[in-house]
Amino acid sequence: MDYQTLTYDVTDGVAVVTLNRPDVMNALNAQMRAELLHGLRQAAGAARAVVLTGAGRAFCAGQDLGDTGNLNTINLERLLRDEYTPILNAIAECPVPVISAVNGVAAGAGANLALAADVVIATDSASFLQAFSKIGLIPDAGGTYTMPRKLGLAKAMGLALFADKLSARAASDMGLIWEVADDASFETTWRARAAYLANGPTQAFIRTKQALRESLGNDMQEQLMLEARLQGECGRTRDFKEGVLAFLDKRPASFEGR
Repeated sequence: MDYQTLTYDVTDGVAVVTLNRPDVMNALNAQMRAELLHGLRQAAGAARAVVLTGAGRAFCAGQDLGDTGNLNTINLERLLRDEYTPILNAIAECPVPVISAVNGVAAGAGANLALAADVVIATDSASFLQAFSKIGLIPDAGGTYTMPRKLGLAKAMGLALFADKLSARAASDMGLIWEVADDASFETTWRARAAYLANGPTQAFIRTKQALRESLGNDMQEQLMLEARLQGECGRTRDFKEGVLAFLDKRPASFEGR
C-alpha cells in the first residue's frame, strides 16, 4: 500500500508505524484508519517488534471530528465496530510485542489507541486525555476495557467522567503506562527498548503476551494449564537452549527468535 497518512519502516527487526498528519495532530480520519490497519497487519508478519508513534507534537488527537460527516446521520456504532475494532484487534492479536511511543498529546480514541499496546513509553511532555464526555460521548476505542483493568474502577471512572488531562508522569505513577523518558532522550529510549525486543527470544515474547492477555479471562486453574502448555512450547525452542547454554557459559545469549 502507498501510505498517505502514515509512514512505515522495518529496520533490524523493528517495524515503526508513524501516524503522519501532524497538521491536525494526527487525528484519525477514514483513510488513516484503513492505512493503520493495513500497516499493523503488515508489521505483524515482517518484524520481531512493532512501534506505533506519531509525527510532530502529538501522538494522536483522536477521531478527526471534521471527518464525521452529518451529525444527524452519523452512525458511531458502525464506525467503532467496523473501523476501530479491527485496529485494536490487530494490536491485541499481533504475535510480537507492540510498543506505543507516545511523543505528545494522546486524546480520546488516540489515548486508547496508545493504551492498547503491550508497552507504553511516553515522553515527559506527553499527556493522556479521555476527552469524550466533553462532547457527550463515552470512552471508546477500548478505553472502557483497558482503563479499569490497569487502574481499577475508581481511577478509571474519574478520568472518564471529569476528562482531566493526565500527565505522562502521573500516568506512569498510576500504573497506566510503563515508562516515561525525558524529551531529549525519548526516541533513544523507545528505540533501545524496541531493539531489545527485536533481538530477544521472540517465541517466549509471543507466549508471554498470550499468557498475560488471556489471564484476564481465565480462572486460576485455566491459567496454570495455559502456563504449562506455553512453557512446554518454549522449552522446545532453539532460543531456550541458547539461553541456558549462554547462562552456563557466562556470555550474552544470541537469540534468533526460533
